[in-house]
Amino acid sequence: MSHAENIAEDRAPGGARPPSRVRQLAAASIGNAVEWYDWYAYSFLAVYFAEQVFPTGAGNSLVPLLSTFAVFAVGFFMRPVGGLLMGAIADRHGRRSALTLTILLMGGGSLLVALTPTYTATGILAPLVLVLARLVQGLSVGGEFAASTTFLVESAGPGRRGLFSSFQYVSTTAGQLLASATAALLAALLTEQQMGEWGWRVAFLIGALLSLLGLWIRRGAQETLPQALNAVRAGETPIEKQAADRPGLFEALRRHPRQSLLICGITAGGTIAYYTWTTYLPTYAQVNAGFDKGEALTVGTLSLIFFALLQPLGGLLSDRIGRKPLLLGFSLGFAVLAVPLLHLVTDSFVSLLLVQCAGMVLLTGYTSVAAAVNAEVFPARVRAAGIGFPYSLTVALFGGTAPYVGTWFKQAGHAGLFPWYVAALCLVSFLVYLTLPETARQELEK
Repeated sequence: MSHAENIAEDRAPGGARPPSRVRQLAAASIGNAVEWYDWYAYSFLAVYFAEQVFPTGAGNSLVPLLSTFAVFAVGFFMRPVGGLLMGAIADRHGRRSALTLTILLMGGGSLLVALTPTYTATGILAPLVLVLARLVQGLSVGGEFAASTTFLVESAGPGRRGLFSSFQYVSTTAGQLLASATAALLAALLTEQQMGEWGWRVAFLIGALLSLLGLWIRRGAQETLPQALNAVRAGETPIEKQAADRPGLFEALRRHPRQSLLICGITAGGTIAYYTWTTYLPTYAQVNAGFDKGEALTVGTLSLIFFALLQPLGGLLSDRIGRKPLLLGFSLGFAVLAVPLLHLVTDSFVSLLLVQCAGMVLLTGYTSVAAAVNAEVFPARVRAAGIGFPYSLTVALFGGTAPYVGTWFKQAGHAGLFPWYVAALCLVSFLVYLTLPETARQELEK
């Protein structure tokens, strides 16, 4: 009996019709979008609440913003812990258990950001509360990618892993788009002073409420982990047998060290390009070209719509021609074009929109297939933890620090070095992609 037949049998007690793959896709994607709305609202609203939470340095208006992006990076450094712990939960107890826990943590973190006091009122307590909130959210989002990636790819039908993989970034972008649109709407409706005083808190309160919606939706998701399905089908098993069947916390790293390093190489260029183009570029335009805050958010929103529409096309293309051509096109394109594209950013609305959309086209070569490529590296037994830790560690090192590094280069008077930094990391990943075998037509390892 095949893996798909086992799943269908388990999901259809009493002969009821099993849920469709479309339902599986929707359950993962909607919850994932809510999760990422909470995460990205921080970066879009950082320019508004920075001075509320951090003191201004003597004669330097960039100090609060730099401090806020430092906390943004701190949240990323909890992601490897989340990837390891939540990935282990997903491998031991099932993907659905991990997905439920991650969205609960994210909603709690978002509520804590909304309730963060000001530095004027509480002093050092304000940044401490913000750091705590981002640590909780970092733990959540580190586990989210591991669990949702494995869930999506394992839910896919034959020859459709690339398409299902693309919805990881369709839903991620939907959450980011909702966060960007919410920030842009608030900026349009409120004055600059109102946004700085209390308007930014509204977006985080909305995120906390949306997390409850995501939790309800995920309760309808069906398990895809073969071990968990077999345990349910067999009924209660002895504790000793359950423990023996479950992988250890570090089993993926211990038994698959080469694959773990491979995930790092696959991710390095993708994460720096992704966070630069989808998250940091509006702030980069404000800091380096004097771009208007509200218009920068509008450009970001429009380009994210374009980006989301591209993802399924990239996924379908990878199912037809393979993952490797898309990865090579992405990495070589950014290695060559990152510097000229970022140097084209001016205070012109059209200029920023064209630069952002051009980067989105290249970036799709990575984002539309990343989930499938990562999932195809590990067997099901350790797939979530195997992906979660090295992926999240690489994102923390290079993706989460991108806004901080870019702002630091500007403060140090070397803003022109940041595009070269992006290009160099993409070149490293290009060399890794050259060594990858093509996995698009191979059976997903059970």
